[in-house]
Amino acid sequence: MEEITTFYQENHEVVLGYLLQLVAAIVIFYVGRFVAKGVSRLLERGLLARSVDKAVVAFLVSIVYAIILIATILMALSQLGVQTTAFIAILGAAGLAIGLALQGSLANFASGILIILFRPFKSGDFIDGGGVSGTVEKIEIFQTQMKTPDNKRVIVPNAQITSNPITNYSAEPIRRVDLVIGISYDADLLLAKKLLEDILKNDERVLAEPEFSIKVGALADSSVNLNVRPWVNSADYWGVYWDTLEKVKLTFDANDIGIPFPQMDVHLFKDQADTKE
Repeated sequence: MEEITTFYQENHEVVLGYLLQLVAAIVIFYVGRFVAKGVSRLLERGLLARSVDKAVVAFLVSIVYAIILIATILMALSQLGVQTTAFIAILGAAGLAIGLALQGSLANFASGILIILFRPFKSGDFIDGGGVSGTVEKIEIFQTQMKTPDNKRVIVPNAQITSNPITNYSAEPIRRVDLVIGISYDADLLLAKKLLEDILKNDERVLAEPEFSIKVGALADSSVNLNVRPWVNSADYWGVYWDTLEKVKLTFDANDIGIPFPQMDVHLFKDQADTKE
Protein backbone atom coordinates (compact mmCIF):
# COMPACT_ATOMS: atom_id res chain seq x y z
CA MET A 1 0.00 0.00 0.00
CA GLU A 2 2.84 2.35 0.81
CA GLU A 3 4.36 1.63 -2.61
CA ILE A 4 1.11 2.59 -4.35
CA THR A 5 0.88 5.75 -2.28
CA THR A 6 4.47 6.64 -3.04
CA PHE A 7 3.96 5.95 -6.77
CA TYR A 8 0.86 8.15 -6.79
CA GLN A 9 2.63 10.96 -4.99
CA GLU A 10 5.51 10.86 -7.41
CA ASN A 11 3.38 10.48 -10.58
CA HIS A 12 0.05 11.98 -9.59
CA GLU A 13 0.12 14.50 -12.41
CA VAL A 14 0.63 11.76 -15.02
CA VAL A 15 -2.02 9.52 -13.46
CA LEU A 16 -4.46 12.42 -13.26
CA GLY A 17 -3.75 13.23 -16.91
CA TYR A 18 -4.51 9.65 -17.98
CA LEU A 19 -7.69 9.61 -15.90
CA LEU A 20 -8.86 12.83 -17.52
CA GLN A 21 -8.12 11.40 -20.99
CA LEU A 22 -10.05 8.24 -20.10
CA VAL A 23 -13.01 10.25 -18.86
CA ALA A 24 -12.91 12.44 -21.98
CA ALA A 25 -12.79 9.32 -24.21
CA ILE A 26 -15.77 7.79 -22.41
CA VAL A 27 -17.72 11.06 -22.73
CA ILE A 28 -16.87 11.29 -26.45
CA PHE A 29 -18.00 7.71 -26.97
CA TYR A 30 -21.35 8.15 -25.22
CA VAL A 31 -22.02 11.52 -26.81
CA GLY A 32 -21.16 10.11 -30.24
CA ARG A 33 -23.42 7.13 -29.73
CA PHE A 34 -26.21 9.48 -28.63
CA VAL A 35 -25.70 11.58 -31.76
CA ALA A 36 -25.65 8.45 -33.93
CA LYS A 37 -28.98 7.30 -32.50
CA GLY A 38 -30.51 10.75 -32.89
CA VAL A 39 -29.40 11.13 -36.50
CA SER A 40 -30.62 7.60 -37.26
CA ARG A 41 -34.06 8.35 -35.80
CA LEU A 42 -34.36 11.59 -37.77
CA LEU A 43 -33.32 9.82 -40.97
CA GLU A 44 -35.79 7.00 -40.33
CA ARG A 45 -38.67 9.40 -39.74
CA GLY A 46 -37.82 11.42 -42.83
CA LEU A 47 -37.62 8.38 -45.09
CA LEU A 48 -40.81 6.82 -43.72
CA ALA A 49 -42.58 10.15 -44.24
CA ARG A 50 -41.61 9.89 -47.91
CA SER A 51 -43.17 6.39 -48.07
CA VAL A 52 -39.84 4.64 -48.57
CA ASP A 53 -39.91 0.86 -48.15
CA LYS A 54 -39.25 -0.14 -44.52
CA ALA A 55 -36.55 -2.64 -45.45
CA VAL A 56 -34.69 0.06 -47.37
CA VAL A 57 -35.09 2.49 -44.46
CA ALA A 58 -33.65 -0.03 -41.99
CA PHE A 59 -30.69 -0.67 -44.29
CA LEU A 60 -29.85 3.01 -44.72
CA VAL A 61 -30.31 3.81 -41.04
CA SER A 62 -27.97 0.99 -40.02
CA ILE A 63 -25.29 2.24 -42.44
CA VAL A 64 -25.49 5.82 -41.14
CA TYR A 65 -25.41 4.61 -37.53
CA ALA A 66 -22.35 2.42 -38.19
CA ILE A 67 -20.45 5.25 -39.92
CA ILE A 68 -21.06 7.71 -37.07
CA LEU A 69 -20.21 5.09 -34.45
CA ILE A 70 -16.91 4.18 -36.16
CA ALA A 71 -15.96 7.86 -36.32
CA THR A 72 -16.82 8.20 -32.62
CA ILE A 73 -14.65 5.21 -31.66
CA LEU A 74 -11.71 6.63 -33.60
CA MET A 75 -12.11 9.98 -31.86
CA ALA A 76 -12.23 8.29 -28.45
CA LEU A 77 -9.11 6.24 -29.17
CA SER A 78 -7.34 9.36 -30.38
CA GLN A 79 -8.22 11.06 -27.11
CA LEU A 80 -6.51 8.20 -25.25
CA GLY A 81 -3.35 8.79 -27.24
CA VAL A 82 -3.76 5.82 -29.58
CA GLN A 83 -2.41 6.53 -33.05
CA THR A 84 -5.49 6.13 -35.26
CA THR A 85 -3.69 7.00 -38.49
CA ALA A 86 -2.94 3.34 -39.12
CA PHE A 87 -6.58 2.38 -38.51
CA ILE A 88 -7.78 5.09 -40.90
CA ALA A 89 -5.26 3.96 -43.52
CA ILE A 90 -6.41 0.33 -43.17
CA LEU A 91 -10.07 1.34 -43.42
CA GLY A 92 -9.31 3.49 -46.47
CA ALA A 93 -7.42 0.70 -48.19
CA ALA A 94 -10.15 -1.80 -47.39
CA GLY A 95 -12.80 0.61 -48.67
CA LEU A 96 -10.84 1.19 -51.88
CA ALA A 97 -10.42 -2.54 -52.47
CA ILE A 98 -14.10 -3.21 -51.82
CA GLY A 99 -15.07 -0.29 -54.04
CA LEU A 100 -13.00 -1.56 -56.95
CA ALA A 101 -14.32 -5.09 -56.54
CA LEU A 102 -17.94 -3.96 -56.29
CA GLN A 103 -17.93 -0.84 -58.44
CA GLY A 104 -20.96 -2.01 -60.44
CA SER A 105 -22.92 -2.83 -57.30
CA LEU A 106 -21.88 0.45 -55.67
CA ALA A 107 -23.06 2.37 -58.73
CA ASN A 108 -26.44 0.63 -58.47
CA PHE A 109 -26.48 1.34 -54.73
CA ALA A 110 -25.77 5.05 -55.24
CA SER A 111 -28.41 5.23 -57.96
CA GLY A 112 -30.91 3.52 -55.67
CA ILE A 113 -30.25 6.14 -53.00
CA LEU A 114 -30.83 8.93 -55.55
CA ILE A 115 -34.09 7.35 -56.71
CA ILE A 116 -35.30 6.96 -53.12
CA LEU A 117 -34.37 10.51 -52.12
CA PHE A 118 -35.44 12.46 -55.23
CA ARG A 119 -38.32 10.14 -56.25
CA PRO A 120 -38.48 10.68 -60.02
CA PHE A 121 -41.06 7.88 -59.92
CA LYS A 122 -42.82 5.71 -57.36
CA SER A 123 -44.42 2.28 -57.20
CA GLY A 124 -47.43 2.09 -59.52
CA ASP A 125 -46.11 4.66 -62.03
CA PHE A 126 -45.81 3.74 -65.69
CA ILE A 127 -42.37 4.83 -66.85
CA ASP A 128 -39.86 4.46 -69.64
CA GLY A 129 -36.47 4.04 -68.00
CA GLY A 130 -33.34 2.04 -68.63
CA GLY A 131 -34.65 0.97 -72.02
CA VAL A 132 -37.75 -0.68 -70.49
CA SER A 133 -41.35 0.56 -70.50
CA GLY A 134 -43.58 -0.74 -67.73
CA THR A 135 -45.27 -0.24 -64.39
CA VAL A 136 -42.97 0.11 -61.39
CA GLU A 137 -43.67 -2.67 -58.88
CA LYS A 138 -40.85 -2.26 -56.37
CA ILE A 139 -37.89 0.08 -55.87
CA GLU A 140 -34.97 -1.63 -54.15
CA ILE A 141 -31.45 -0.51 -53.25
CA PHE A 142 -29.72 -2.15 -56.21
CA GLN A 143 -32.53 -2.67 -58.72
CA THR A 144 -36.06 -1.71 -59.73
CA GLN A 145 -38.74 -4.25 -60.59
CA MET A 146 -41.06 -3.36 -63.46
CA LYS A 147 -43.97 -5.14 -65.13
CA THR A 148 -44.41 -4.64 -68.87
CA PRO A 149 -47.85 -4.24 -70.49
CA ASP A 150 -47.67 -7.87 -71.70
CA ASN A 151 -47.24 -9.01 -68.05
CA LYS A 152 -43.51 -9.71 -68.03
CA ARG A 153 -41.46 -8.86 -64.95
CA VAL A 154 -38.24 -7.02 -65.77
CA ILE A 155 -35.54 -6.29 -63.19
CA VAL A 156 -33.53 -3.21 -64.20
CA PRO A 157 -30.28 -2.14 -62.43
CA ASN A 158 -30.73 1.27 -60.86
CA ALA A 159 -27.57 2.66 -62.48
CA GLN A 160 -29.02 1.85 -65.89
CA ILE A 161 -32.14 3.87 -65.05
CA THR A 162 -30.44 6.98 -63.64
CA SER A 163 -27.83 7.12 -66.41
CA ASN A 164 -30.53 7.53 -69.08
CA PRO A 165 -33.54 9.81 -69.53
CA ILE A 166 -36.60 8.79 -67.49
CA THR A 167 -40.09 9.37 -68.86
CA ASN A 168 -42.80 9.16 -66.20
CA TYR A 169 -46.18 8.84 -67.90
CA SER A 170 -48.04 8.81 -64.56
CA ALA A 171 -46.50 11.95 -63.08
CA GLU A 172 -49.26 14.24 -64.37
CA PRO A 173 -53.00 13.59 -63.91
CA ILE A 174 -53.87 14.33 -67.55
CA ARG A 175 -52.23 13.62 -70.91
CA ARG A 176 -52.72 14.73 -74.49
CA VAL A 177 -53.48 12.14 -77.14
CA ASP A 178 -51.69 13.00 -80.40
CA LEU A 179 -53.29 11.54 -83.53
CA VAL A 180 -52.50 12.23 -87.17
CA ILE A 181 -55.46 11.48 -89.44
CA GLY A 182 -54.90 11.65 -93.20
CA ILE A 183 -57.69 12.28 -95.70
CA SER A 184 -57.58 12.34 -99.48
CA TYR A 185 -57.28 15.62 -101.35
CA ASP A 186 -60.70 15.23 -102.98
CA ALA A 187 -62.43 14.70 -99.60
CA ASP A 188 -64.53 17.41 -97.94
CA LEU A 189 -62.11 18.94 -95.42
CA LEU A 190 -64.74 20.83 -93.42
CA LEU A 191 -66.94 17.75 -93.19
CA ALA A 192 -64.00 15.66 -92.01
CA LYS A 193 -63.22 18.18 -89.25
CA LYS A 194 -66.89 18.27 -88.22
CA LEU A 195 -67.00 14.47 -87.97
CA LEU A 196 -63.85 14.43 -85.87
CA GLU A 197 -65.30 17.07 -83.54
CA ASP A 198 -68.45 14.98 -83.09
CA ILE A 199 -66.40 11.89 -82.28
CA LEU A 200 -64.46 13.70 -79.56
CA LYS A 201 -67.49 15.50 -78.10
CA ASN A 202 -69.41 12.24 -77.80
CA ASP A 203 -66.59 10.55 -75.90
CA GLU A 204 -67.10 11.19 -72.17
CA ARG A 205 -63.44 10.44 -71.46
CA VAL A 206 -62.29 13.47 -73.46
CA LEU A 207 -61.88 16.45 -71.14
CA ALA A 208 -63.60 19.75 -71.79
CA GLU A 209 -60.60 21.62 -70.35
CA PRO A 210 -58.06 21.87 -71.83
CA GLU A 211 -60.05 21.98 -75.06
CA PHE A 212 -59.16 19.55 -77.84
CA SER A 213 -57.81 20.85 -81.15
CA ILE A 214 -58.18 19.70 -84.75
CA LYS A 215 -55.82 21.45 -87.15
CA VAL A 216 -54.40 20.83 -90.61
CA GLY A 217 -50.89 19.67 -89.87
CA ALA A 218 -49.46 19.08 -93.33
CA LEU A 219 -50.27 18.90 -97.02
CA ALA A 220 -48.46 15.63 -97.61
CA ASP A 221 -47.67 13.87 -100.90
CA SER A 222 -50.90 11.88 -100.99
CA SER A 223 -53.01 13.16 -98.09
CA VAL A 224 -54.12 16.14 -96.05
CA ASN A 225 -52.95 15.38 -92.52
CA LEU A 226 -55.08 16.54 -89.61
CA ASN A 227 -53.55 16.80 -86.13
CA VAL A 228 -56.19 15.62 -83.65
CA ARG A 229 -55.24 16.36 -80.03
CA PRO A 230 -57.74 15.62 -77.24
CA TRP A 231 -56.86 15.79 -73.52
CA VAL A 232 -57.75 12.85 -71.26
CA ASN A 233 -57.03 11.49 -67.80
CA SER A 234 -53.78 9.54 -67.78
CA ALA A 235 -55.60 6.28 -67.02
CA ASP A 236 -57.82 6.72 -70.14
CA TYR A 237 -54.99 7.44 -72.58
CA TRP A 238 -54.77 4.13 -74.45
CA GLY A 239 -58.51 3.51 -74.38
CA VAL A 240 -59.21 6.86 -76.04
CA TYR A 241 -56.33 6.37 -78.47
CA TRP A 242 -57.53 3.01 -79.78
CA ASP A 243 -61.26 3.76 -79.69
CA THR A 244 -60.83 7.07 -81.52
CA LEU A 245 -58.91 5.44 -84.37
CA GLU A 246 -61.64 2.83 -84.78
CA LYS A 247 -64.42 5.42 -84.68
CA VAL A 248 -62.62 7.59 -87.24
CA LYS A 249 -62.33 4.70 -89.69
CA LEU A 250 -65.99 3.67 -89.34
CA THR A 251 -67.29 7.26 -89.47
CA PHE A 252 -65.20 8.24 -92.49
CA ASP A 253 -66.29 5.11 -94.36
CA ALA A 254 -69.93 5.91 -93.66
CA ASN A 255 -69.51 9.47 -94.98
CA ASP A 256 -67.31 8.70 -98.00
CA ILE A 257 -64.24 10.40 -96.55
CA GLY A 258 -61.30 8.67 -98.17
CA ILE A 259 -58.22 7.71 -96.15
CA PRO A 260 -55.26 7.39 -98.52
CA PHE A 261 -52.94 4.42 -98.34
CA PRO A 262 -49.75 3.63 -100.23
CA GLN A 263 -50.38 1.86 -103.52
CA MET A 264 -48.42 0.92 -106.59
CA ASP A 265 -49.54 0.56 -110.18
CA VAL A 266 -47.76 -2.25 -112.01
CA HIS A 267 -47.76 -2.17 -115.84
CA LEU A 268 -46.89 -5.33 -117.74
CA PHE A 269 -45.51 -5.20 -121.28
CA LYS A 270 -45.18 -8.18 -123.53
CA ASP A 271 -42.45 -8.08 -126.09
CA GLN A 272 -43.49 -9.64 -129.35
CA ALA A 273 -40.47 -10.74 -131.27
CA ASP A 274 -40.67 -11.00 -135.05
CA THR A 275 -40.71 -14.56 -136.09
CA LYS A 276 -39.52 -15.45 -139.44
CA GLU A 277 -40.07 -18.77 -141.03
